[in-house]
Amino acid sequence: MVDRGGAQRIPRPPGTRLGGPPPWAGFEIERESLGLVAVRSRLAVMAPALHVVEHYESREAAVLVALYDDAGETHVVLTKRPETMPSHQGEIAFPGGKREPGDATLAAAALREAREEVGLAADAVEVVAELDSISTVATAFTITPVVGLLAAKPVLRPDPVEVVAAFGVPLTELLETYREEMWDLWGEYRSMAFFELAGETVWGATARILTRLLTVLTTRPGPDPETDANRPLG
Repeated sequence: MVDRGGAQRIPRPPGTRLGGPPPWAGFEIERESLGLVAVRSRLAVMAPALHVVEHYESREAAVLVALYDDAGETHVVLTKRPETMPSHQGEIAFPGGKREPGDATLAAAALREAREEVGLAADAVEVVAELDSISTVATAFTITPVVGLLAAKPVLRPDPVEVVAAFGVPLTELLETYREEMWDLWGEYRSMAFFELAGETVWGATARILTRLLTVLTTRPGPDPETDANRPLG
């Protein structure tokens, strides 16, 4: 039996309660619908991404949502941050970071960060879409998720200063391990997404982005009022 969940420090406020089912609950999802060819097709017809800056002092950042096929299943690349980082110690994240002056676009920023953090060459990534941006409160970033497809399973080479582990997770596993909590933040209950992986818990901005990706890939096209990727996160 797989031991799900990890030792990530999750600052649950008093009054936290269990949330509802995932956005894809009730949909019949076949394995083929999450294959890389089907993923490409679905991303090509999704609604344009929303880029909303929630805070006037917010800084631009981008992450790479890198997808690849392994044994017939689409996987996504995730990393684990070192405990020595100044913020978000030990958290599961996407390769990515703030946009630098030399980055012509947000996609360029995501590709540069992926090369620096996990050794993923920019020419190995086919950028196919962007997801709705999200804002963080604690670090004051507006993050744009850039979705890229890889032609083959990558050989990841983590930079030990920024990444202690880099690995792929099947989208089907994420679908099965989603959990929602409702947090009382600033006097209002807000949805917080979690994915309980083997030995790790994905939460925060990364979980929100994964939830948005899976919602796009598994539910009917059109507005989804239950999935607001622009709500501020801690």
